[in-house]
Amino acid sequence: MKSSDKVRRHTLLCALIGAAVTLGAPRALAVTGGSQTDMGKVSTAGVKPLGPLGPLTALVIERLLVSDQVAASKFGTARPIDDPAREQQVLDEVRLQAGPLGLDPDATVSFFRDQITASKVVQKGLFTRWTAHPDEAPTTRPDLTKIRTQLDQITAELLQELKATRNLCNSALSCNLQLALATQSGIAVKGLDKLHRQALRGATDSVCVTSTGDQHV
Repeated sequence: MKSSDKVRRHTLLCALIGAAVTLGAPRALAVTGGSQTDMGKVSTAGVKPLGPLGPLTALVIERLLVSDQVAASKFGTARPIDDPAREQQVLDEVRLQAGPLGLDPDATVSFFRDQITASKVVQKGLFTRWTAHPDEAPTTRPDLTKIRTQLDQITAELLQELKATRNLCNSALSCNLQLALATQSGIAVKGLDKLHRQALRGATDSVCVTSTGDQHV
């Protein structure tokens, strides 16, 4: 198959997956664990993104949603969104942990750098929204120290999920299809808005980038 044909096939399959998840997610979720509310809507409590990359995607989304709390803790204070010292600390720690887990250190750092960048996309977007619409701004300020403890736990879980899925995909095409399934169903499950969907795209950008030719991260 020609390279251009593979690209077109990949694009078409991803589009079909996205459409299927968007249109069929509520009904599927009701079958797989969602519950009907009194108004006939489906509760997605406890439901995860679909496919083998679903657990990894769920953690990525969880981290993005925690970014809302980070933004709330900083908004209206002198704390900047960018925190180079904290960011480097996170990257240094995951680099140290990558090797013993059988992960490529450079690829793992790249993945977590994407998580940090995506978090800042959310924070900057919320700052802009809250500045333009003060009535939507948070009225309480979460404890940033506690939030960072939560983020550290998510980092540990992400590392374990990267380890669990490192041999999952035999090709970039397969990985991208599984990722499309996971992200589109995750968007449906969590009802992510435009800002968080944009951040999710950036956060998962390097999931299927290979360093060995046939494995992701």
